[in-house]
Amino acid sequence: MSKQNIHPDQYCVFGNPVAHSKSPLIHAAFALQTGQAMVYDRRLAPLDGFVLAARTFAAEGGKGANVTVPFKLDACALATELTPRAQAAGAVNTLRFDNETILGDNTDGAGLVADIVRNAGVSVAGKRILLLGAGGAARGVVLPLLEHGPQEMFIANRTVATAEALVAQFADALAHPGQLRAGSFAQPDGQFDIVINATSASLAGDLPPVPPGIFGSHTLALDMMYGAQPTVFMDFAAQHGAQVRDGLGMLVEQAAEAFYVWRGVRPQTQDLLAQLRSAL
Repeated sequence: MSKQNIHPDQYCVFGNPVAHSKSPLIHAAFALQTGQAMVYDRRLAPLDGFVLAARTFAAEGGKGANVTVPFKLDACALATELTPRAQAAGAVNTLRFDNETILGDNTDGAGLVADIVRNAGVSVAGKRILLLGAGGAARGVVLPLLEHGPQEMFIANRTVATAEALVAQFADALAHPGQLRAGSFAQPDGQFDIVINATSASLAGDLPPVPPGIFGSHTLALDMMYGAQPTVFMDFAAQHGAQVRDGLGMLVEQAAEAFYVWRGVRPQTQDLLAQLRSAL
């Protein structure tokens, strides 16, 4: 059979808005690199019409989809099966359509950990981690971080009860009591090895009100947001001696993890990350 007769498998990203998404560019690069016959495009779903849009795409022969804001909870409800990490996150960013089965996964946490460990070269094992925020972005990364065996992780949030609920949710995943704690933004004491901003404050140019003493020269301060300029959080952390990193590596790594879920092939990420970084 000639290559012209092979219909490439269909994938997409659902979002609203979605025109800004770098996912088609990333997955096209992965497909080229790994020789996978697939096409990937953007699909704008109506705010109240995600389920219909996803079912329609699957009925048309779609094999899988990424899901971005604001549909990650809808995707979780749509899935007929959830991976343990999607179950823990309570949100889905990756769907795989297998006949009647819709597998829901969450690759955000795995992407974050891969970026920290592989790209930034910082081990999570035995470290003090401060996670800022207790919303959907934070919830998706708690289990993957815990699986790498940090000494302790502190979840700081404006509403302390929300952070405490997260701690309670992951009680069964702890290696020892006290490994996971919660409190206010003002509460963390001493320096941390890794500080992760999972709040949406950077979108508004704001800064979570954290004490500057949490940063040291050995601290990796990572903001899940990314752009041409460092975020306010990154600037603040750098002023207090930390090494800073944005969320672009996490974006590429979570995409690579989704690609693996769909195709069973793990693409290389370093060259693409460097290309995207220079294009910002």
